Amino acid sequence: MRLSHFFATLSAASAFLAATGVALAQDAIEGLETVGKPVAKTYGYQPQVTELARDIVFLDDLLLWIIGVITGFVILLLLWVAARYNSRVNKTPATFTHHSLIEVLWTVVPIVILIFIGAFSVPILFKQLRVPEAYLTIKVTGNQWYWSYEYTDDNFSFDSFMLERDELESHGYAQDEYLLATDTAVVVPVNQNVTIQVTGSDVIHSWTIPAFGVKQDGVPGRLAELWFNADREGIYFGQCSELCGKDHSYMPITVKVVSQDVYDAWLKGAIEEYAGTPPAVTVASN
Repeated sequence: MRLSHFFATLSAASAFLAATGVALAQDAIEGLETVGKPVAKTYGYQPQVTELARDIVFLDDLLLWIIGVITGFVILLLLWVAARYNSRVNKTPATFTHHSLIEVLWTVVPIVILIFIGAFSVPILFKQLRVPEAYLTIKVTGNQWYWSYEYTDDNFSFDSFMLERDELESHGYAQDEYLLATDTAVVVPVNQNVTIQVTGSDVIHSWTIPAFGVKQDGVPGRLAELWFNADREGIYFGQCSELCGKDHSYMPITVKVVSQDVYDAWLKGAIEEYAGTPPAVTVASN
């Protein structure tokens, strides 16, 4: 009886401490603006809050202008040919089979266009692939059908599940954030390099946050990396972007970007909640 009473008391104390940790963590990240999510009856990209995302949108706009000019030129050329060389206007069609100048132009001009595009796209690609020194490293594992997060520097981890409609308000989310909000969120500090290591435990998943301009497949048995540096505080949403099974649509991603002070307070509560390793404290010597 005494032993069972001891374990019951220990269980109650653990639950209390865990609840206290949750409260501290949640209190530290209240009042954030929701920045990165789809908005009904709008078009275009979500707000870009990283240099990587702004580069991608710039490249997309550049390609759109190039494609627009090419498409417009081809349409005008077709209209001109249809008007100038139809059988009614041009009674005697030409019989030549070659035109050296035109053949050189339609070979050289596309090459020049591709070189021009490459001069912008290749540096952007390399910037994404060169992972800088990280302030924070998080390992992300895709599961059927939820995400697991491990803060490797502090030795704690947690799972993240989608919230049901009746759970949104109690976690501080709006009803239009259904299928986007999760019960636990990734929390990162603003203006800091964050490295995300992505893998999968069963099938291929894909971790993505559109506002950050990042997307990486999580392949079982492999560890891939992406990085970002968000310069705006707020809540950002993403979803698994690789078809992974029947509940593929129900494993969203929530990231909260907070100030350094708020992050430090959240980290302390998260370490207590998830039994992580407290950060080392440097004591000044006399």
